[in-house]
Amino acid sequence: MKVAFDTNILAYAEGINGVARQREANTLIQSIPRQIVILPVQTLGELFSVLVRKGGRTIDVARIDVLRWADGYALTDTSRPVVVAALDLMSSHKLSIWDSMILAASAAASCRLLLSEDMQDGFTWSGVTVVNPFVNVPNALLAAAQISPSPPP
Repeated sequence: MKVAFDTNILAYAEGINGVARQREANTLIQSIPRQIVILPVQTLGELFSVLVRKGGRTIDVARIDVLRWADGYALTDTSRPVVVAALDLMSSHKLSIWDSMILAASAAASCRLLLSEDMQDGFTWSGVTVVNPFVNVPNALLAAAQISPSPPP
């Protein structure tokens, strides 16, 4: 099973929205095997903007932080078919173009889950289910994707 992260997961892991949310996001990220995680490139662009605008980071620091994410995970590009699918998704489901791009890119990468606090929890499109990982009752699909890190030897 492949899992995509929305921008808010990355932003929280970077400390946007406080220490408690940062801790939750980092625990979540560490519980999912890196090899099944896909980052839509749209999330990296949005993360850069959030880190500079909301996080107060300099362009150079935000660039390094974003490149660290890009180097650490598989990426899926925003291709012409992804843009067309996003436009169709936006018009048929009234999502923002940016959320539509992330969802369409996740589907193109054959992701089963898109972890996001910003989109409708449980919404499924083209085989991808949006899951809010911060709700009190975790989604069964998310539980299936999580493998607790093994303790150090």
